[in-house]
Amino acid sequence: MELGISEDKAKEALIKTGNQSSDSAALFYFSELEMFSGYEVGGSESDVYKMVFVVNMELSMGIGKVAAQVAHAAVGLYQVMLEESGNLRQMLTTWDNDGGKKIVLKGHSTEHILDLQAQACQLKLPNFLVQDAGKTQIAAGSRTVLAIMGEENLVNQVTGSLQLL
Repeated sequence: MELGISEDKAKEALIKTGNQSSDSAALFYFSELEMFSGYEVGGSESDVYKMVFVVNMELSMGIGKVAAQVAHAAVGLYQVMLEESGNLRQMLTTWDNDGGKKIVLKGHSTEHILDLQAQACQLKLPNFLVQDAGKTQIAAGSRTVLAIMGEENLVNQVTGSLQLL
């Protein structure tokens, strides 16, 4: 299982895209597969967790900088969740056992990222916002990546309309 996609779901996505390529199947899986009626991704949606990373696109970070900032967001959110109650630890365990689905999305601006964080907080979704130290490409304190984790249906309420990076 890679990218949080089980082998059965990957085969289904390949079939639906006419076996064009693994990239086409992955794009189909993440953008369209869940919209097909009668098709469940990973069983009961309330038991499926995912971690998403929303990258602040107005900062025009280089690819290496984006990768580093997403890594900071993943580690930061994971640490926050480990420090919290048993429910969040159980969420991490279940998420990890199910393949640890992670998705990177595009955020429009700092204001947009802050709005998404407010929505996540309102839904009581664990989140972590990375603020850059300002040592390389961007100004100190710049908000670069928002990480959110939770039940897939709740996370989708916050980030479901965003494009894949």
